[in-house]
Amino acid sequence: MPRFAFIYRNAQPPKTPEEGQKHMEAWRAWSSGLGDAMIEPGMPFSQAVTADRDGISRKGDEAAFNGISIVEAATCEEAGAMAAACPHIAIGGDIVVAEGIDMEM
Repeated sequence: MPRFAFIYRNAQPPKTPEEGQKHMEAWRAWSSGLGDAMIEPGMPFSQAVTADRDGISRKGDEAAFNGISIVEAATCEEAGAMAAACPHIAIGGDIVVAEGIDMEM
């Protein structure tokens, strides 16, 4: 079955610890509700640098990307429907859904 990356972006951080706890409870409920489709629940991001031909720098991107998850779904549209129900959207973020390609690395 195809695998898709959910790339979480642009969310606003919770204003209080209580808001953060409430969001995490909603996220865990959503994530566990996906059952076996959730292959890798994710890795949240904090700091970021950009590496390019000019070297390594901080370009202000660290807030744009919030984390990733990996899911299995039959189609990109099915994966998109999973993402559309994610509480990340409720805190002002969006989710890019990208299909992985099986290839030898």
